[in-house]
Amino acid sequence: MDRKEIRVLIIYCFLKGNNTVEAKTWLDTEFPDTATGKSTIKDWYAKFRRGEMSSEDGERSGRPKEVVTDENM
Repeated sequence: MDRKEIRVLIIYCFLKGNNTVEAKTWLDTEFPDTATGKSTIKDWYAKFRRGEMSSEDGERSGRPKEVVTDENM
């Protein structure tokens, strides 16, 4: 299961009204192959409480993954 799918499941738990402990327990029971940490769930719950309901990664500053130069064109 990829990161975006796990985040969607965490959103589901949040909207269902579960707290972070209940979400962790449910994820561990229903999806034992996913290794979602308690701190990850807490971080995402904090974002959801602030109104950030997107399951996408936020943009980061720094070097882009792909750089176009004359050499690789």
